[in-house]
Amino acid sequence: MEITQKKEGDVHIFSLKGQFDAHAAGEVENKLNMVTSQETQKLLIDMDGTEYISSAGLRVLLSVAKKIKNKEGTIKLCSLRPYVKEVFDVAGFTQIFKIYNTAQEAINSF
Repeated sequence: MEITQKKEGDVHIFSLKGQFDAHAAGEVENKLNMVTSQETQKLLIDMDGTEYISSAGLRVLLSVAKKIKNKEGTIKLCSLRPYVKEVFDVAGFTQIFKIYNTAQEAINSF
């Protein structure tokens, strides 16, 4: 999995490209935890390049969401591909996360 990070204003944006499975989950979690351990209040995960997500990937997102919430921050997701969106629907994650069609929509909503 390819993980890129940038900051736009006060929003930390992570773009995930590839398969978010058990193999990639540890690396993604480490990178997200490095940012969430700081004073991050706004986190956006752009999943436009994410072709697949497993239960391990879902667990990472849920764990990071809990950490951000405990710091009174916000996590949002954007650009879910149809298969990934279907996994979120089935797992009930569309009720947990705010999901936007584009990164710009998500950034504007903070």
